[in-house]
Amino acid sequence: MAIRPIRLFGDPILRKPAIEVVEFDNDLRQLVTDLTDTMLEAPGAGLAAPQIGVGLRVFTWYVDGEVGHLVNPSLQLSDETQDGAEGCLSLPELTYDCLRAMSVVASGFNMYGDPVRVEGSELLARAIQHETDHLDGILFIDRLDEAARKAAMREIRESEWFGLEKPTVRLSPHSTGGFGR
Repeated sequence: MAIRPIRLFGDPILRKPAIEVVEFDNDLRQLVTDLTDTMLEAPGAGLAAPQIGVGLRVFTWYVDGEVGHLVNPSLQLSDETQDGAEGCLSLPELTYDCLRAMSVVASGFNMYGDPVRVEGSELLARAIQHETDHLDGILFIDRLDEAARKAAMREIRESEWFGLEKPTVRLSPHSTGGFGR
């Protein structure tokens, strides 16, 4: 079991787009294990690799008793939307209503490089969209309307965790150093 520190709002890695995974090796499988263990311990409904300091396009989820992961996701979103409470492990104790697609079809790969297709609605759709946003350097507060975003930023500035010393960004464990081929 490898629980990793979760990066908090203000850490630059949370705003940097993650790069595509090109090696489906033991390092990637360890990353998925670390993400899963850390997410379950937190506890959270999802966790993306940048949230533990790794800039690769990988995330895990835990929704309705199901644990899963996706590597290099691409999403097809429904036109129907949902507006509901959303939080983030990188923004502790912060919850705001956020507009998302009601359902999603996510395509990508598992940790072994096998193609995967995940279809979900409601909470699973919300989690998949939220974690994919992390891979693009987007936080859920970026999706809030102006008034809610201002309130969220005020709450963040007043939180006990805001402004704590930021950890050093770690390099990818992959032989490519996390930079593609």
